[in-house]
Amino acid sequence: MNVEPVKDLLRDIWKWRSSYLMLAPFFLLFALFIIVPTAASGVLSFTYYNILQPPVWTGWSNFRTLFVDDEIFIKALMNTLYFALVTGPIGYILAFLFAWLIHQIPKRIRPYYTTIFYVPSLTSGVAMAVVWLVVFANDSYGYLNSILMQAGFVSEPIQWLQNIEYIMPVIIVISLWMSLGTGFLAFLAGFETVNSELYDAGKVDGIRSRFQELWYITIPAMKPQMLFGAVLAVVGSFRVGEISKAIAGFPSPLYAGHTIVLHLQDYAMIRYEMGYAAAVSVVLFFFIFGLGRLCFAVFSSRGE
Repeated sequence: MNVEPVKDLLRDIWKWRSSYLMLAPFFLLFALFIIVPTAASGVLSFTYYNILQPPVWTGWSNFRTLFVDDEIFIKALMNTLYFALVTGPIGYILAFLFAWLIHQIPKRIRPYYTTIFYVPSLTSGVAMAVVWLVVFANDSYGYLNSILMQAGFVSEPIQWLQNIEYIMPVIIVISLWMSLGTGFLAFLAGFETVNSELYDAGKVDGIRSRFQELWYITIPAMKPQMLFGAVLAVVGSFRVGEISKAIAGFPSPLYAGHTIVLHLQDYAMIRYEMGYAAAVSVVLFFFIFGLGRLCFAVFSSRGE
């Protein structure tokens, strides 16, 4: 057995021991709160576990039940995919677009616009639901119903939060309004890092408009920020749940606003079927992980 690579590794670790010491708290916390729970969920997903009794190995039965017998999970999966396919790309584009527009205005007033657009994302979904419940109230006193009735578009109030056709669109609207979060700030920071000399060189090469600058210079120069924003958009799209619970109730009418996260909470926090809940979390993990790898493939600048 060749021990030279091991010796070289230990020698490098000892050489940079102070750096590893500084990083140790992060790695310990990351292992304790990310790696260990993820591994534990993976193991528990193959068991029946109700907290009160030791886990009982059941093999693939939880996953078979999820995709074959659990119609509510399939409904939650379809709702989550629908939500993610709409809010993910649109929220991502809106965050980038508004960051680009704010970057065009003078620096002295830029922080005020940044604050205005960023503040809604700091507010919890439950708190925002209090405001939006008034807007989408089912009676004629709701702001939206009142406007539509006064304008003559409808003759009676629309049941925004009871009609299964409107529940998910309402959740999407609220989520988009709150979507300008960390990714939005990352885009703003990314615009500041683009070398201004690239724009001068672009003008020499024939670039004449702001949109050409954006497409040919800014976006290629912001790949790290674009990747970061894409990953955040994916994670944010698949973790939706609290807004649906606050707006449409739990469970929502005919599970029209039911998502994977709410399905997980149902089995983990109400039924205490932790093994089955762990299987739901594993499915959610692989969805997020797979789309995250896709984002890396699209935006990664390795090899350039």
